[in-house]
Amino acid sequence: MITSELPVLQDSGESGQDTVSLSMSMSELDDAGDGKTKKKRGRPGRPPAPNKKPRKSPLEKGPMGVQRGRKANGMAQQNGEGDPVTLFEVVKQGKSAMQSVVDDWIESYKQDRDLALLDLINFFIQCSGCKGTVRIEMFRNMQNAEIIRKMTEEFDEDSGDYPLTISGPLWKKFRYNFCEFICVLIRQCQYSIIYDEYMMDTVISLLTGLSDSQVRAFRHTSTLAAMKLMTALVNVALNLSINQDNTQRQYEAERNKMVGKRANEKLELLLQRRKELQENQDEIENMMNSIFKGIFVHRYRDAIAEIRAICIEEIGVWMKMYSDAFLNDSYLKYVGWTLHDRQGEVRLKCLKALQNLYTNRELFPKLELFTNRFKDRIVSMTLDKEYDVAVEAIRLVTLILQGSEDALSNEDCENVYHLVYSAHRPVAVAAGEFLHRKLFSRHDPQAEEALAKRRGRSSPNGNLIRMLVLFFLESELHEHAAYLVDSLWESSQELLKDWECMTELLLEEPVQGEEVLSDRQESALIELTVCTIRQAAEAHPPVGRGTGKRVLTAKERKTQIDDKNKLTEHFIMALPMLLSKYQADAEKVANLLQIPQYFDLDVYSAGRMEKHLEALLKQIKFVVEKHTDTEVLEACSKTYSILCSEEYTIMNRVDIGRSQLIDELADRFNHSVEELLQAGEEADDDDIYNVLSTLKRLTAFHNAHDLTRWDLFGNCYRLLRTGIEQGSMPEQIAVQALQCSHYSILWQLVKITEGAPSKDDLLALRRVVKSFLAVCQQCLSNVNTPVKEQAFMLLCDLLMIFSHQLTTGSREGLQPLVFNPDSTLQNELLSFILDHVFIDQDDENQSIEGDEEDEANKIEALHKRRNLLAAFSKLIIYDIIDMPAAADIFKHYMKYYNDYGDIIKETLSKTRQTDKILCAKTLILSLQQLFNELIQDQGPNLDRTSSHVSGIKELARRFALTFGLDQIKTREAVATLHKDGIEFAFKYQNPKGPEYPPPNLAFLEVLCEFSSKLLRQDKKTVHSYLEKFMTEQMMERREDIWLPLISYRNSLLTGGDEDRMSITSGSSSSKAGSIRSKKGRPPLHKKRIEEESVEGSWMMRNDTLQTPGALQTPQLTSTVLRENPRQAAEHLPEQNSEPGSESDYVHNPQMQMSWLGQQKMEEVNRKERTAMNYMKARSGGVRQTVRGLMEDDAEPIFEDVMMSSRGQLEDMSEEFEDTMVIDLPPSRNRRERAELRPDFFDSAAMIEDESGFTMPMF
Repeated sequence: MITSELPVLQDSGESGQDTVSLSMSMSELDDAGDGKTKKKRGRPGRPPAPNKKPRKSPLEKGPMGVQRGRKANGMAQQNGEGDPVTLFEVVKQGKSAMQSVVDDWIESYKQDRDLALLDLINFFIQCSGCKGTVRIEMFRNMQNAEIIRKMTEEFDEDSGDYPLTISGPLWKKFRYNFCEFICVLIRQCQYSIIYDEYMMDTVISLLTGLSDSQVRAFRHTSTLAAMKLMTALVNVALNLSINQDNTQRQYEAERNKMVGKRANEKLELLLQRRKELQENQDEIENMMNSIFKGIFVHRYRDAIAEIRAICIEEIGVWMKMYSDAFLNDSYLKYVGWTLHDRQGEVRLKCLKALQNLYTNRELFPKLELFTNRFKDRIVSMTLDKEYDVAVEAIRLVTLILQGSEDALSNEDCENVYHLVYSAHRPVAVAAGEFLHRKLFSRHDPQAEEALAKRRGRSSPNGNLIRMLVLFFLESELHEHAAYLVDSLWESSQELLKDWECMTELLLEEPVQGEEVLSDRQESALIELTVCTIRQAAEAHPPVGRGTGKRVLTAKERKTQIDDKNKLTEHFIMALPMLLSKYQADAEKVANLLQIPQYFDLDVYSAGRMEKHLEALLKQIKFVVEKHTDTEVLEACSKTYSILCSEEYTIMNRVDIGRSQLIDELADRFNHSVEELLQAGEEADDDDIYNVLSTLKRLTAFHNAHDLTRWDLFGNCYRLLRTGIEQGSMPEQIAVQALQCSHYSILWQLVKITEGAPSKDDLLALRRVVKSFLAVCQQCLSNVNTPVKEQAFMLLCDLLMIFSHQLTTGSREGLQPLVFNPDSTLQNELLSFILDHVFIDQDDENQSIEGDEEDEANKIEALHKRRNLLAAFSKLIIYDIIDMPAAADIFKHYMKYYNDYGDIIKETLSKTRQTDKILCAKTLILSLQQLFNELIQDQGPNLDRTSSHVSGIKELARRFALTFGLDQIKTREAVATLHKDGIEFAFKYQNPKGPEYPPPNLAFLEVLCEFSSKLLRQDKKTVHSYLEKFMTEQMMERREDIWLPLISYRNSLLTGGDEDRMSITSGSSSSKAGSIRSKKGRPPLHKKRIEEESVEGSWMMRNDTLQTPGALQTPQLTSTVLRENPRQAAEHLPEQNSEPGSESDYVHNPQMQMSWLGQQKMEEVNRKERTAMNYMKARSGGVRQTVRGLMEDDAEPIFEDVMMSSRGQLEDMSEEFEDTMVIDLPPSRNRRERAELRPDFFDSAAMIEDESGFTMPMF
């Protein structure tokens, strides 16, 4: 019977005497033995080297590896030569074959099983990372629970790591060796030792006790050992079952013989053999039941995910290895329940265990009930938040589909279908495999090929391609054709590369029995065809899938080259025919014209296919003359650009055709422009159409081709000037003329930068650019929004291109081309942004009247506005527009966070890298503008609890977070920000008298958000600067209206040694408010040295901060308020400014050092002057709320939480006391199993819910 106690040896004397006598008896055995020396571990059959001593027995070394004559201190020892002397060391090093190690242990077990078991016990203890050792007297006299408790006390918890969790190749190999040792041990002992009712009882009892320990290392290690032990026993039971069946067949065969030929002795031997096998099988069942009921049913719901994963992984092995005994609902329910586990790694083990079962089709009947019960959960896991789990769930659903077509409903399949459009490629590929198995696999290839031949088709894939087109159309995700092709690429390459079949369906008329492709189906098929061509030619996933282009293997590279040659040879002939058939359809033509970019153009000359090139150029020319759609024209332009590449011999032929086409278009454009300008206001629609259609074609080609020799800029500029002067130019002509002029300027710049331009060339281009910038600036006031937006974008692009960066990289000669926008242009650009980007959604909706696709238009309009803002932000980042203009951008950060938050945040980050101080002044200016707008709306008496004030404070808090953790780097910028804020708060006096607060005093409450970014010594300096603006009456006021000043002063005094003001309106003093957190504080003397050195560096600096006060807001044409004009008119600044005022800062040379340094020099005098004006108070300050420094990057920290029976598993049920007994099929007449003794520890780390789950399994 297996118990949960270790066997206790019967001793007759004192423990110390026993140790000596045992040692002596072993020594005598060694001396008087048969001359055989014990083999060294891992080297069986090989005599020890002459210069090395043989490994000593456990008693010779003392208690568990301690050499004889030394005190047993519980530490693992090694012999003089440094060879491993314990099982743990041997297994960890892995230098010996595991079978040799096990044979060595078996030999010692045969000599003295108690000492060998002691060696094995300490092996498990040491594998857990415990430094303690079970000694011989402990083994004799202590109970199992006491031994484990003793080892728990001796556990070294310096770190949370133990062998199974330590990273590195050595410990990874150790885990493998550890599992292998247990398996080999059972395999080598399966014929005798495991049936002696001693070794296995001891090991199972030890592992059961350790698995219930509070120590995670014990629990983890023992569970892994027990599960591997169970797996080895299942293998033994399987072998016994096979032998028993063979013995039974032999017995039946012998017994059925005639009486004269029957061998009675053989029958008796077979009966005896069958009886022994039955007894052995009963013993194995007893062991497996003990492990399963004592360990598995508790640990599969352990608090630690790794332990739960081990249990589920091994039960999957048992069910696959010995399906007759384990593959039933009683065991499958554990896997089914754990599909709801909170940890992805556990769910992953469940799915992989089930995959191993569903792979074997013979097991499907046994899995039918489980499939019906848990199919919905498995299908839902295809949407798991862990991508690895989702991938395995899809693969499992695919296996279920292969085993039974009826197992999945149409709804289940549809849930997997849409995953082919997932951005995560492994998920999409797995879904593609499912889709291929369900829809695109040929069930009877021979019959389908015969049918295709009868119909005159070269490929049998016609129906499958039609089905692919229907699937794509029904999914209603037409823009994701590339994703669909990529998902199916690995599983359906044969189908997707059948371009001959696709071309047949598009070009040839349907035969009898085939349906005609509709217009939508033809468009979808062309789009899918182009996507398959791109996938084959580029050999990498589309944009949005994967992290980038990976290096192709030699095999993949060869496949790519072969596919490219194949598609080129086919479509060189087929593409002109396709263009000829669909030349009237803009969508189809635009897709078809993408194909030539994937050609291997050398095939034209190598294969003597120039006639097909001529046909292609002819069709492209027809398309250009027939269409005015921008997408089609750009596709034609790109195709000409690819075919004109200088590296190919066909370039000259294509260039001639292109020049002829442009000549015709340019002549037509010049003629139509003259007619339009002569007609003036009397121009009819035909005149306008002729100019617009030709200009569209030329603009599309000018984008990719240098057309400067046709001088298109002149007529475009004439059209724009006429439109500005007369105000009657059609909107589309103005937009196209602006774009074409822009391309002309860029091509002229390319010529100049690539050559050696003369001064006349530079001046000529400068005149062109200057005139065009003036036209664009005038277009900003155009009544047509598209014209204004086009002009704005071109202005931003040209100002960026012709900025001061044009002369970098040894290009100083281009200095005449540099343009710097004047203040008027800057103001107009900013006004455009404020009036066209930061608008309410309602205003935008009003501009879109009667649009059925309202949502799509909203997204498109937002995308356009984001482009406008990004273009303007680049000008600020690259110092083309003055940084203070960004204040009007920054102040909208919170209000428009969802639409433009990322752009504004990036702009703020880049501007801070350019100039920290100026960026800080811009931030405070944006807050001042919002405050002024609020004063104008609500008056001077602000409701400080209103949402508007809270919004400004929240914006200030977000701004403060952007300063980061390094206060030294941002020290000067933050101090300047506080200086400007203080000056703004006291800028005007209250007209009612000095006893009333200044109108802007409430701004100090906003400024409090930045106090935490000041260093301690800088808080004192800023506080001293604040006192310069305060009168004696202000220092003594305690009314609520003065709370912003009180709060701001307290925020500056928090953490320092200065006195604090108490708030008499309700806040009580608290010592906690003045105590700084000591966590992570550096040593005091180091901190003082650092502060003094930093402060000294501020004092010694002579450079000017250039912070004479709040930045002057640029004059803007927008109606958005920048400053409260009423305050500016009523309250003029004092004529006699006090020391340290703005005028002193600008004109006094002594003030030109660092502002912080100057304030430090005056601090002592100011202290003496103001100290008598208010009471000292150790506490009572307004405590600043501790906020996270990076709010978006914070991650919650979770404790180890066990998968409980609540939540998703609320309705599951299990009674562990009534767990079923493992019943092996061939066995009969089972004897009663002994009940396990209760657990010894009530582990706090585990949730032992004895009520179990409350939902019945089936």
